[in-house]
Amino acid sequence: MIYDQVQQQIANKIEEEPRISNWKDWKWQLKHSVRSLDKFERLTGINFEEEEKAGLRKTFEKFPLSITPYYLSLINKENFRNDPVFKQAFGGIGELVTLKSELEDPLSEDRDSPVEGITHRYPDRVLFHVSNICSMYCRHCTRKRKVGDIDYVPSKAQLKKGIEYIANTPQVRDVLLSGGDPFMLPDSVIDWLLSEISAIPHVEIIRIGTRMPVVLPYRITDELVAILKKYQPLWINTHFNHPNEMTSSAKEALAKLADGGFPLGNQSVLLADVNDCPRIMKSLLHKLVQNRVRPYYLYQCDLSEGLSHFRTPIGKGIEIMESLIGHTSGFARPTYVIDAPGGGGKIPVMPNYIISWSTNKVVLRNYEGVITTYKEPDSYEPKMCDRNCDECNLDLNLKEIDESEAIGIEGLLSDSNDSISLIPEDNERHSRRD
Repeated sequence: MIYDQVQQQIANKIEEEPRISNWKDWKWQLKHSVRSLDKFERLTGINFEEEEKAGLRKTFEKFPLSITPYYLSLINKENFRNDPVFKQAFGGIGELVTLKSELEDPLSEDRDSPVEGITHRYPDRVLFHVSNICSMYCRHCTRKRKVGDIDYVPSKAQLKKGIEYIANTPQVRDVLLSGGDPFMLPDSVIDWLLSEISAIPHVEIIRIGTRMPVVLPYRITDELVAILKKYQPLWINTHFNHPNEMTSSAKEALAKLADGGFPLGNQSVLLADVNDCPRIMKSLLHKLVQNRVRPYYLYQCDLSEGLSHFRTPIGKGIEIMESLIGHTSGFARPTYVIDAPGGGGKIPVMPNYIISWSTNKVVLRNYEGVITTYKEPDSYEPKMCDRNCDECNLDLNLKEIDESEAIGIEGLLSDSNDSISLIPEDNERHSRRD
């Protein structure tokens, strides 16, 4: 196969006498990652003009380069300028362009960090940054400010601070391990970390976000899966952006995880000239579900520094969702979201299917453009909810549920909340009232 031949050619250039077993050794892959322009040219045979080289070197000084030999082998060298793997892995001088709207920390993760390593944005879950290191530095990364710290790995003492915060915050039921890539940690550290978190009584599930099945699938070893299986329920989300990334090695890694009993999800980022095409996206989604991975999110590209060349209009995302809804299985469709700048969280953005609405009827349209109506009930009697669940006549067992006060839009809808509006703090009209 051409794919195998390319891998062998790259391995031969890395070592004069490479053993066959080396290529699938994930530590060997990391040791021989491409971290310089010169090595990239030598291994791929792709050569750049001196002027472009100067710009690329400036780019990599600001945003480091790191590509695994495996992911490097997926680049179509005959048409590399248009290759989706090349664009995600190698980047270009466009990353040096920073717009006024772009931010170092666009999601305000650091501002929502009560202790080092923890981002606590949503009421019942936290994001735990357990490493800043990745096997490959994606050029579209929203945390480019962190992956520049290429030598930074939190110590156990630092990780314990995050674990202590989770243990002392009983509303946290869901912990997402992120980074960097958590699977860059040694097996022993992963085992210890999962053991400590899973021992916290109020933690119900642990999630891991990783791109290893995409850029270094050989990291998904039998030994790693055996460790992970000890800590169910464990959910794993990965990050495929293009169908070209779904290789036989990637499929094997996903099969190991799925056979291990882990629910698998995928978070893609909508990237200009990479996957901003309904046909490409549908192909990717179908390949994912064929390999037991459920599409979870399709992200609008964040406002991180140097990503303007990757961003599409939101209308492109809506167009892609229109091409999916009704045209493929419901479980094969992701939720299209914008992760709001300033820490507003993920906001779903979907096509509008409600055309109009009256007191007793809703007018809807379907994916074909067929317009239909739904008759509202005439005799529905709204139930007043005072959040006193112990005296509710609905047949609910809420003994294990910690009912929290409704906030935001939920609070406006709640009968137990007397508020009639949400007013921004700097509202000029209301400030005059004071």
